Amino acid sequence: MSELSTRYNPAEVEEKWYKHWKKHDFFESKPDDNREPFTVLIPPPNVTGVLHMGHMLNNTIQDILIRKARLEGKNACWVPGMDHASIATEAKVVKRLREKGIKKSDIGREEFLKHACMWKEEYGGVILKQLQKLGASCDWDRTRFTMDEKYYESVIDTFLHLHKKGLIYRGWRMVNWDCEALTAVSDEEVIYTEESGKLYSVRYQIAGSDEYLTIATTRPETIMGDSAICIHPDDERYTHLHGKKAIVPLVNREVPIILDDYVTMDFGTGCLKVTPAHDTNDYDLGQKHDLESINILNPDGSLNDAAQVLVGEDRFEARKKVVPLLEEAGALVKAEDYQNKVGRSERTNSIIEPRLSKQWFVKMEPLAKPALEAVESGEVKFHPKKFNNTYRHWMTNIKDWCISRQLWWGHRIPAWYYGEGDHDYVVAKNEINALNLAREATGNPGLSASDIWQDEDVMDTWFSSWLWPMSVFDGFYDRSELDYYYPTQDLVTGPDIIFFWVARMIMAGYEFEGKKPFENVYFTGLIRDKQGRKMSKSLGNSPDPIELIEKYSADGVRLGLLMSAPAGNDIPFDDAICEQGRNFTNKIWNSLRLIKGWKAEDKPQPKENALAIEWLNERIKRDLAEIDDHYSKYRLNDAALTVYKLIWDAYCSWYLEAIKPPYGEGIDQKTYEQTLEILGRLMTILHPMMPFISEEVWAAITNRSELDCAIVSNWPKQEQVNSDIINRFEIAQQIVSEVRALRASKNLSPKEKLTVLQSGVKGEYAHFESVIAKLANVDLKYSESSDGPSSNFIIGTTEFVVPLEGLVDAGAEKAKLEEELKYQKGFLNSVSKKLANERFVNNAPEAAVASERKKMADAVSRIKSLEDSLAKL
Repeated sequence: MSELSTRYNPAEVEEKWYKHWKKHDFFESKPDDNREPFTVLIPPPNVTGVLHMGHMLNNTIQDILIRKARLEGKNACWVPGMDHASIATEAKVVKRLREKGIKKSDIGREEFLKHACMWKEEYGGVILKQLQKLGASCDWDRTRFTMDEKYYESVIDTFLHLHKKGLIYRGWRMVNWDCEALTAVSDEEVIYTEESGKLYSVRYQIAGSDEYLTIATTRPETIMGDSAICIHPDDERYTHLHGKKAIVPLVNREVPIILDDYVTMDFGTGCLKVTPAHDTNDYDLGQKHDLESINILNPDGSLNDAAQVLVGEDRFEARKKVVPLLEEAGALVKAEDYQNKVGRSERTNSIIEPRLSKQWFVKMEPLAKPALEAVESGEVKFHPKKFNNTYRHWMTNIKDWCISRQLWWGHRIPAWYYGEGDHDYVVAKNEINALNLAREATGNPGLSASDIWQDEDVMDTWFSSWLWPMSVFDGFYDRSELDYYYPTQDLVTGPDIIFFWVARMIMAGYEFEGKKPFENVYFTGLIRDKQGRKMSKSLGNSPDPIELIEKYSADGVRLGLLMSAPAGNDIPFDDAICEQGRNFTNKIWNSLRLIKGWKAEDKPQPKENALAIEWLNERIKRDLAEIDDHYSKYRLNDAALTVYKLIWDAYCSWYLEAIKPPYGEGIDQKTYEQTLEILGRLMTILHPMMPFISEEVWAAITNRSELDCAIVSNWPKQEQVNSDIINRFEIAQQIVSEVRALRASKNLSPKEKLTVLQSGVKGEYAHFESVIAKLANVDLKYSESSDGPSSNFIIGTTEFVVPLEGLVDAGAEKAKLEEELKYQKGFLNSVSKKLANERFVNNAPEAAVASERKKMADAVSRIKSLEDSLAKL
């Protein structure tokens, strides 16, 4: 007892055990043909990222799965790593250089990359260190980075492979352009929100007449790039304008009036301005009608010379300034408030500009087909299954993937140019190979390295991370580990990257390995605040995870998050759930101190102790089967709740009370040893969820070697459950609870021994009669009745009577019973009226009618019991 602290100190315990686990390589995994592998790959966080609540939940779940697999004897391998995050990292480095008065364009690519690498060394991997405070049992020696030399090589080889198959091509396309990051972004990286703006109605004069067409736009700054006016061919209002031209305001350009059923006749004026270079749908119209594409914006969103007016102005400043110019020209009809869906870059929050650009693309349809079949057939399983529909919708409507980004930090496009033509390039692994290919393509053996130049762009970050399940094991070059660990078992991720990452990893798995990359995908929910808002830094509603750990302990935060996080559903976060977790650790610690405080003596084991042990062992067997079932179905919150109730309710509240020796006495040696054995088993079951407290208690149970730890103990095997024992004890629990409630209502001391009478034969609870007698402090008697004042309660169909002669104020008790009887009669009357209503009985659901009939029967039984008690008073 003297060795156990009176208070559980999580900070000290967590640091001690994490160092111990690492010291003895408990997280390490190496291929072992004698053991079944269980592999989980961490969704690689941004190299510049820090721990947030989503990471906390995601990595807690991964750690639970890994720790349970380790306890089951599997070769558990959890691979950590980081993503180079092209856009986010480059933006941070550019900002840092700007603060020093340095422009990215002034120092050149090579120098810039040196600064980026310095940034990575200084700030990269912070999140991985933070995960250790959470207890993440990753094999840290396996930490991978998407810009590692071998990983980099695999990305380049993947590009070459797909290009050779004709699945990668280069072409002019309309892309989503981030004017702040100065790069294209994918459709999935554009977040659309409703925003307040203006709708401007502008007049376009018909060439050679005094007639005008009115057209509405939310982007008047793009008017100078208009190439046509479009009307529906069947719109009778404008039949007379077929074949004519309109004049674009401010620039006085004559543009054709084209006919296309793309225009909706009953929307607005039925007229549409067509700006092919600055709108995706307009671009398609321009291609169809062979229209000029006039790009009036620079990459940074400012107006270029093609705009003719407001040259050099930022697009949003130009929007403000173009309005008075239109008004002055007599072209502005009106401006009105308008709610519009606006797309913003997920990385920079900059408003996206559709922009015509030459980019590299991957043909997705051939890759998507086997990946869709894998999920449809159940070869890759989604948990929960509702995300199958989301996945199917995206995969059946998939578009080609723009993989080039106008950045320097990342995997550089392996293409070298030898001319200005659209096809004057070669794709090669390095410059030497590129030069040889260029010489062949040009027929010029004298071509030198100075005559070719490499593409400046890098690949989309997701183009490297879709190789994660293979490249972390160097699978493209050495199969020794890949053949053992691949396919991996469980992927834990958020549903927000089902397209970014999950779908693409499945595609890559079938394209490069011919099989799935993982067995299961567990989608976590998003953590929201109490008002239902998504947590974010800008809203200031996201707590600091490290502060939460310091306040509530890692175990407390883990359990709190887990118990409130059903798969795929959003989680309303409240500190109270972490406090509940912390309280649980204290409860477990105090239970250990209680047991260790008992003196074990060589004396016979009391019957009630043997019975309590018998019951608890069956309860553990039953709950273990339930816990295993929850794990198998990825209902980890249900598993956590079951573990919580098993330890707090069954073990601490009932079992320890049942075996607790009288004050000042010792406990028998057999019960003491069995109790510690049970506690050890419970700590193994608890360990995946709360690794630190379970390890500390495990070590304190008995003297153990350094390698005898909970982390490598054995998960209990499922055994046949004696449900009869559990059912009988539950009845015993109800009797004890009723007696305790009676004491509370009558202000009777727990030390006052009561008699409990039951007419008839002994009930099923009789097996635990000695436990009931001890816990409720009662004498149980049968085939007897009480003529004096008494109170009663019913369990099932059995009535129990507690004589109260000399224990209560008969007058006060009579008044209380009469009040309760009045209420019960009123309740019975209301239920009877409901059941007398034929419309209700005939039309209500059968379950509802049955429920009302049960209420009536219970009320009748309760009334009879109250009347009997009153008669005795």
